[in-house]
Amino acid sequence: MLGCVVHGAGDLRVTELPAPEPGPGEALVAVRYGGVCGSDLHYWRHGGVGDFRLREPLVLGHEVVGTVVSYGADAAGPAPGTAVAVHPATPCGVCPECADGRANVCRDTRYLGSAARTPHVQGAFAAQVAVPADQLRELPAGLGLRRAALAEPLSVALHAVRRAGDVSGLHVLVTGAGPIGCLVVAAAKAAGAARVTVTDLVPEALRYAAVAGADTLVRADGPGDSGRPEDVDVAVEASGIAAGLETCLRLVRRGGVVVQLGMLPPGRSPFAGNLVVSREIELRGSFRFADEFDDALELLTARGEFDGLISAVMPVAEAEAAFALAADRERSCKVLLDFAARPWRTRAPRDARP
Repeated sequence: MLGCVVHGAGDLRVTELPAPEPGPGEALVAVRYGGVCGSDLHYWRHGGVGDFRLREPLVLGHEVVGTVVSYGADAAGPAPGTAVAVHPATPCGVCPECADGRANVCRDTRYLGSAARTPHVQGAFAAQVAVPADQLRELPAGLGLRRAALAEPLSVALHAVRRAGDVSGLHVLVTGAGPIGCLVVAAAKAAGAARVTVTDLVPEALRYAAVAGADTLVRADGPGDSGRPEDVDVAVEASGIAAGLETCLRLVRRGGVVVQLGMLPPGRSPFAGNLVVSREIELRGSFRFADEFDDALELLTARGEFDGLISAVMPVAEAEAAFALAADRERSCKVLLDFAARPWRTRAPRDARP
């Protein structure tokens, strides 16, 4: 079967992998779609994401959906042939964080397609994957596999908004209009935010934020932009750069909340720490997600605007071209790999803008 493996910075290979057999407690899933995540792009372009560095070849992918094939011993779940999304995390269940209900920061978790531990946890960018059966989520009626491929990144966005607290009736700022930033927009609006402002350097990315429901779009390199807000109630930093955090800290109101969602570059990152003190700003981290996966599936079922964030679907045989497209923020938002399509069936559009 074909799989997508990164061997180091700039070294992405589509190669034949052995078909897996489900072990005890596992389910075998035929993967249909896999979303190319920012972390996948970092592994491909830089050999790591944040402080997680590649030390061995890694099958990428953690945003996957497909259909159940079979089960191993002592495993049960949705019947074979059922459409499912795969929850990518397997927390240890015994550490202090798990005991405290914060499994997303489990110190010994296993996450598909992650180099956070060695040996690495191999991912799910393959035609078939064996995963713990309790990680399967049957898709709600009316939700197709294509849109369901957004479940994992939407869960990340929902968790970030919940880390901010109750945003009902508030003005929320989002810095960074990549796929996660756009999904934060949708999550904030679903949570009752009265207004969502998005900043980014790339005009085409801001157009995707508008598709997601943003009320105001601001060029980050235009300090005189008439839409540039002051004293927002909550800011979510989704760009993963220090300048984005600086913007959040300077534009949030006194006593406001800033959520750092984007993974910053490895090592130390400067930030306006004195503003945290003098304005009593609450700076909170947000990592992956906790219990939001099922909520994400329900939200995807209820709202159709998410389809506009999927800018291209390409066969896995063309993974390198798909990754290049996903990295081009002027041409794409979320790019999906199709593990069932033949190479000639689906091509990336020349212009994938909304």
